Amino acid sequence: MFSVFIRVHRWFHLFFSTPLDWHYLIEIKGVMAYNADMDISRDFIVVGSGIAGLTFALKVAEFGSVAVITKDAPDESATKYAQGGIASVMTEDDSFDLHVQDTLEAGRNLCREDVVRIICKEGPACVRELIELGAAFTTQGNQYHLTQEGGHSKRRILHAEDLTGLEIERALIQAVNQKDNIDLFAHHMLVDLITKARLDDSVVPGSSEDEAVGAYVLDVQTNEVKTFLGKSILLASGGAGKAYLYTSNPDIATGDGIAAAYRAGVRIANMEFFQFHPTCLYHPQAKSFLISEAVRGEGGVLRLKNGDTFMEKYHAQGCLAPRDTVARAIDFEMKKSGDDCVFLDVTHLEGYRIRERFPNIYKKCLNFGFDMTSEPLPVVPAAHYMCGGAVVDLNGQTNVRRLFASGEVCYSGLHGANRLASNSLLEGLVLSHRAAAKAMGLLKETAPWEKFSVPHWDSGGAVDSDESVVISHNWDEIRRLMWNYVGIVRSNKRLERAERRIKLLYEEVREFYWDFLITKDSLELRNLVITAQLIIQGAMNRKESRGLHYNIDYPEQDDALWAKELFAQDVQPRLLIANKSETIRHE
Repeated sequence: MFSVFIRVHRWFHLFFSTPLDWHYLIEIKGVMAYNADMDISRDFIVVGSGIAGLTFALKVAEFGSVAVITKDAPDESATKYAQGGIASVMTEDDSFDLHVQDTLEAGRNLCREDVVRIICKEGPACVRELIELGAAFTTQGNQYHLTQEGGHSKRRILHAEDLTGLEIERALIQAVNQKDNIDLFAHHMLVDLITKARLDDSVVPGSSEDEAVGAYVLDVQTNEVKTFLGKSILLASGGAGKAYLYTSNPDIATGDGIAAAYRAGVRIANMEFFQFHPTCLYHPQAKSFLISEAVRGEGGVLRLKNGDTFMEKYHAQGCLAPRDTVARAIDFEMKKSGDDCVFLDVTHLEGYRIRERFPNIYKKCLNFGFDMTSEPLPVVPAAHYMCGGAVVDLNGQTNVRRLFASGEVCYSGLHGANRLASNSLLEGLVLSHRAAAKAMGLLKETAPWEKFSVPHWDSGGAVDSDESVVISHNWDEIRRLMWNYVGIVRSNKRLERAERRIKLLYEEVREFYWDFLITKDSLELRNLVITAQLIIQGAMNRKESRGLHYNIDYPEQDDALWAKELFAQDVQPRLLIANKSETIRHE
């Protein structure tokens, strides 16, 4: 085995409705040598251990072997932190048409209606399967207690008190642990996807000839890079809230899946639509603890510091308006008054109702010195959910064959320009069911890695970093510029500033990645800067305001010109077989 480093100039292409002409010097590093004994091969590879990933794993495990890759503990996912619940039509006074209508209205004329209808219609059956697995939702008498959240016309949110995600994750992990043919690889992080285009330079990334073969995965605890091979791969790695300074997301939400998909030629859509949850607890030690939308659904009222209400000025539904409207209204009122926060008031409700309905939120707020039964809670918006993502069809299939995506990492068209509350868990559940059915059909085919000699990772001459401050500094700068320039309210000048700075940061991150051995921190930084670029470019290209994207220079929604999805795709080759010794070049 030998090592070589190669520097090549390539174009950094983003394919939006308006072509871009960014140029980057991309450095390709690393050399790998083939050794079949080092492979970890399974029928199905799953990246992520939330509701989308584990649902898929359980379904396909009936037909083949499964490897679930998760970069932290198995239960550490965005699903675990979902408080409110899962939206599903469960009563006779509700209907699929009403759920569809609510979703389409929230999505601001940008949802894919066929997707919305299928997910709303198939949702209840999938929820019942989740219940059969052991998920215990809150009941009232002999029926499930349903709550209402912003944008919903009916009570249709199933919940497990105010810890719904934790209960769902518990049930799924328990079911997975009972399957002998599902292997959980905790503390393993996706480095890059292995595709046919990265092994055969005649194949254009993301083309109809391209297909997924496997993935390079970092063992976070040993810093060893392993080669995983599978007949089908599901990306269920969650979102990218850590791209922003203030977020309700867990620390794992660094855009790993979206960045890896983009590098592999997967089409990406609508990254400009990043949802900000309106009500996160405002406290220096709270780390943006989320106050569920269900609190407003049960009667909570938003007030200014002087006690005045304000949401009635912005939407007919007042405090139950869709999230984009509420977050923007709070942002506007805070900037107008100069106050650091607004207040969520439930003191007019009976204290026992609050303690019974929201026991976790009540206890958590008490820990921070707030008794929500007797005083309003200080709240601010925080980055919460990525509505854009890897483009998939109704079966979760991306444009790269054998590569599926489900949950927050994907763009199915369900959410459009703004996600309706509690539709996210539903999407991950239904799409993963459908993706599993599609993936199982590929089992009879020859394993893709049998067609190629898949090289393995070798870091060559890279050395351990002695400049960790580069990572912490650039991480902080990315998050601050995204919050200040690409946040709830945007402008052309702010976006131009963000674009200029992110280009420089990209170069610094690229250089660091080139010079030093990879670590979890350096990979997360690499993924964040790519994800930030995609958000910025999406925002710059959409010349209107719609849903979660609000630009003061284009304040109106323009259906005539912009009722369409904007796409990004990188089709330039990154990995190439070098010669007969089967070495490989890697960015």
